[in-house]
Amino acid sequence: MSQASPQTAAPAVTPQLQWELEQFLYAEAALLDQRCYREWYAHLAGELRYRMPLTFNRQARERDHEYSRDNESFLFDDTKASIHVRLKRLETGMAWAEEPPSRTRHMISNVRVETSGAPDAYIVHSYFHLYRSRLERQVDHLIGGRTDLIRRAATALGWEIVTRDITLDQSTVLSNNLSMFF
Repeated sequence: MSQASPQTAAPAVTPQLQWELEQFLYAEAALLDQRCYREWYAHLAGELRYRMPLTFNRQARERDHEYSRDNESFLFDDTKASIHVRLKRLETGMAWAEEPPSRTRHMISNVRVETSGAPDAYIVHSYFHLYRSRLERQVDHLIGGRTDLIRRAATALGWEIVTRDITLDQSTVLSNNLSMFF
């Protein structure tokens, strides 16, 4: 990470800023759990990169390759445009993976904020537990971490997500699909 000049450096992470970003993440989780996908979509930056690398079981000496790299496969590697297509499909009522819709609860914790070197943009690390219930017996627990680049924006919540890298703790995804958002 390069150091920004003093004129453009982001302000230090204060308790107020930490609280604001935590509240943004909690509000985002509520939008997803309430299936307010279009409202959530409004908080995604135009240049969004939203991805989940594969998780590999590696020996300790290969720990640097525990997750797929940029030139390798991802479980998903979305842009704002591809998320728009996913939302349009959900809105048709013909997306079999979400008909009937899943019920989700996003639990967000261990939020850590650091400066990014850009004004009003912060790197935000968090842990998540995504619980999903669908139909009579389909229950999924997806647990992992996220690293976001979040910046101030003229949105309803005052912030937008520029990048989100999602890492799952499990290397074998037992869920029938990954139609939910993290």
